[in-house]
Amino acid sequence: MAGRPLTPAAPLGLPPKALAQLMPMYLWLSAEGVIRGAGPTLGKLLPGNPLGQNLSALFTLRPPRALGDGADLATLTGVRLQLQLKSPPATSFRGIAVALAEGQGILLNLSFGIGVAEAVRIHDLTDADFAPTDLTVEMLYLSEAKSAVLQELRAMNRRLQQAKVAAEEQALTDTLTGLANRRAMDQALDRLIGRSAPFGLAHLDLDHFKQVNDSHGHGAGDRVLQVVARVLTEETRTGDIVARVGGDEFVLIFPGLAQIEAMGPIAERIIARLSEPIDYRGEPCRLSASIGMTVSSLYAKPEADRMLSDADRALYASKSGGRSRATAWSLQDPPPTDRRGRGPQPPTEGSAPAVVAKKP
Repeated sequence: MAGRPLTPAAPLGLPPKALAQLMPMYLWLSAEGVIRGAGPTLGKLLPGNPLGQNLSALFTLRPPRALGDGADLATLTGVRLQLQLKSPPATSFRGIAVALAEGQGILLNLSFGIGVAEAVRIHDLTDADFAPTDLTVEMLYLSEAKSAVLQELRAMNRRLQQAKVAAEEQALTDTLTGLANRRAMDQALDRLIGRSAPFGLAHLDLDHFKQVNDSHGHGAGDRVLQVVARVLTEETRTGDIVARVGGDEFVLIFPGLAQIEAMGPIAERIIARLSEPIDYRGEPCRLSASIGMTVSSLYAKPEADRMLSDADRALYASKSGGRSRATAWSLQDPPPTDRRGRGPQPPTEGSAPAVVAKKP
């Protein structure tokens, strides 16, 4: 039952329609607490036809107090009341009761209080269910607008954060292979050295890569680099860093792995896999890999440039020794030049290379 007063009469001599417009959630009670009339909005909420029922049959007064006889109701006039429907969903109300002229009973006007948003949702109410002078609807509009704005701001913040993360990842990622780039490698080395964390370092260069480009074109070269990137990722641990630092040059960083003996088997597997032909449009592309390695435990105070230089010199020794092999920097005198023709660095703990892995 909804949308109209539940009684043809109304107190105060007002037409039912006028009282319903002023107070769409009123209850008109007899002195004994019997419901004689109710506003149209309450008509949507009360179970069945409430006319003739006692207030205590439909509502619980909070905190619990007796509802039923006229003497009890008379003590409630002028007092702020909290009532709750006994029937589900047990909607709560706030209200105030006033005594009418002799013989007319009591007028109880109700509202939802702070539970208005939930009540509107549960009972599917609209602005027509509230008095024109009631600011509840405007407050709900403001609340919904605020909620919508906050949701949009949260969504915008998520998008900005995602864009920031994507931009940072892009700035640290090689676009062709998806590996880390030189900048990411530098940051990783700085973090490890800054924490005095032990690590191993390997510098890998592809053998005969230029012949692949010359024989099959740069498309084949790109395909080979992508396959190499996949192999390096598969043959290293989850926490290791694999970076492409040049055309066909890669640097591998192994946090926590500071023994050359432990790096040898990894290098051997990589060399074996990269010796397998890589298919490009039905044609095999053949190449191999040379590796130079060093570990942070060889240095009293590891420095990124020094370790990269020593790994590069060990790589040069692999190239000079026949390619398709891994060479480690050891504790002997350094060779006169590296593979780029650079002269020796100042004396350090690092020294001449020793082969630790070859193509099977």
